[in-house]
Amino acid sequence: MSEKAPESPNRYQLMEQIQKVDFALVELTLYLDTHPDDMNQIQQFNHLAYESKLLKQQYEQYFGPLRQYGESYSGYPWNWGEGPWPWQL
Repeated sequence: MSEKAPESPNRYQLMEQIQKVDFALVELTLYLDTHPDDMNQIQQFNHLAYESKLLKQQYEQYFGPLRQYGESYSGYPWNWGEGPWPWQL
């Protein structure tokens, strides 16, 4: 018996998760700019940075490139023109 392929996540729910984590990263960046010795928040920042990376990799696996400037690979054929764009979700 062949293994069943994993079910594709909901595009909109996954994008919402990415946006929430990235928002928290922006807020933590601002906080850490003025509190650079707060080890707990540095650890939280690093945890969320890792989570953001994994979520974006998962999004791209199912829905195509998300980040520009060489941070995302293109499928073949070139698939940067396929929509919807992340900001259209």
